[in-house]
Amino acid sequence: MTNQILIAGFGGQGILFAGKFLAYEGLLEDKEVSWLPSYGPEMRGGTANCSVILSDTKVGSPIVSEPDILIAMNLPSLDKYENDTVAGGKIFVDSSLISKKVARTDVDAYYIPATAMASDNNLTGLANMIMLGYLIKKTGIIPFENIDRALAKVVPARKQDLLGLNKTALELGYNYEG
Repeated sequence: MTNQILIAGFGGQGILFAGKFLAYEGLLEDKEVSWLPSYGPEMRGGTANCSVILSDTKVGSPIVSEPDILIAMNLPSLDKYENDTVAGGKIFVDSSLISKKVARTDVDAYYIPATAMASDNNLTGLANMIMLGYLIKKTGIIPFENIDRALAKVVPARKQDLLGLNKTALELGYNYEG
């Protein structure tokens, strides 16, 4: 089984961090993993995307040009990558920032107001993790009960105060009924 995931949005939305979290959890699950970040020169406010591949077999190329899972954190990302998603794929949309619906009927589209949920729960900046929690619930891509160990790997020592907040954000997304 191979999952090709593309997470896309603006710089500053935690796109690369979300990808790194998935990649670490994949490693801890003994998967073959690729994590390839990409961002524009503007960094915060510019475009950012992250390709993550989790596979039971060797990964041939780290580039995800046809994702089977797309997380779109802003409208330009949905516009750019919606048609690249494979038929039968899953598209996760931050409906707080994107009012447009996925036009395709050959993919499963999920809408979660992640940015609003983050703001409403004093988790500003953690919409990315809310999206991941929801993705984990809807895809079963990684076991939710193992999130603590991946969080411990990706949250730097100098930011350990954010460990609990990230976990809360993941749980909010996982428990979202949308």
